[in-house]
Amino acid sequence: MKKILIIGAGFLQSFVIRKAKEMGYYTITIDKNPNSIGFPYADEYGVVDIIDQEACLKFARKKSIDGVMTAATDYGVLSAAYISEELHLPGLKYEVAQIIKNKYLIRRILFKNNVDDISQYFEISNINDIEKISNKIHFPVIVKPCDGSGSRAVKKVNNIKDLNNACKEAIKASLISKALIENFVEGKEYGVESLVYDGEVYILGVMGKYMTSPPDYAELGHFIPSKLTIEEKLKKVAQNAIKVLGINFGAVNMDVIVSKDNRICIVDIGARMGGNLIGSHIIPLGTGIDYMGNLIRASAGDSVDIRPKKSGMKVATRLLALAPGKVVGLPNFERICAKYDVDIYHHLKVGSTIREYHNNLDGCGYIVAVSDDIKDAERRAKNSKELVDYSIKREKI
Repeated sequence: MKKILIIGAGFLQSFVIRKAKEMGYYTITIDKNPNSIGFPYADEYGVVDIIDQEACLKFARKKSIDGVMTAATDYGVLSAAYISEELHLPGLKYEVAQIIKNKYLIRRILFKNNVDDISQYFEISNINDIEKISNKIHFPVIVKPCDGSGSRAVKKVNNIKDLNNACKEAIKASLISKALIENFVEGKEYGVESLVYDGEVYILGVMGKYMTSPPDYAELGHFIPSKLTIEEKLKKVAQNAIKVLGINFGAVNMDVIVSKDNRICIVDIGARMGGNLIGSHIIPLGTGIDYMGNLIRASAGDSVDIRPKKSGMKVATRLLALAPGKVVGLPNFERICAKYDVDIYHHLKVGSTIREYHNNLDGCGYIVAVSDDIKDAERRAKNSKELVDYSIKREKI
């Protein structure tokens, strides 16, 4: 039985841990949180900070693992690449992982290779840097942490006055204390999920997104098929981006904006499987491709099969982006699931605090609806989410 180390054991990683165990791998997982949701599903676990690369490597050596991977979190990408390189296991090159973790370096490479249609980008680590570039900036712009995830501290900025506050927030949210300023592009956002294996780039699927309104830019859900008329063009841009960035192995999650005049602008790239149930539910249900299974097999050095195992369905999901408050009473989730024929995955309990929704980290779970008709799936996902929100009993905080 091969041993696979899964870095991160939170809510979204728990799906990967369970899948790997079901596939017959000996599953080991690590997380800084001693109460991680994924720990009970693993054969073995350790309380280790997944950002601490040396601690992760030390743990991996002791366990004599056959493979290492992370999923649905950017914070484990560097450690997974470091372990795979040091232990000569299948994985992303460490120097590539370092680039992918820095949004400014990604932007610079994409710009130099004319991959997409972003025309300006600036990196700052100090608010005083703004003065030096103020005459070069063309508003509006988007400000984000150089190494952030989950849409945290991402803001649209229309003028130099608001730029200071946005950059302060982004720098504060960044582990490397740097912010990226780049073009704001008016358009619709899409997700692209890919797998790189044995020198080939496989585009698994393109998803449409439901997004919050400005000034925050956070996901509220996904749908597949994307309804995008230039999907094939988008796939070629995504494939080109992966190649010029040197991504040699594993999952790639990409966020892209398509403008009204069909300009394609990449807004984020992660060298890991997408979060928000993308890898565990949306791609497998929507395309018939066993995304998680193939990623697990590849990470363990086993062969993969990208061919769809079944016909894809129409899928719509909604994040449980809920009204804030302290939970004093929960809905009857089984009744809501039965009424709307949906699946609900959540981590709510009496006593939980629901935060005002500004980014993915403020969500409380997910709703998944599957149908032969995308409009039907969208309707059921939306209505069931609204009923969940309405049915929660809260106290103000």
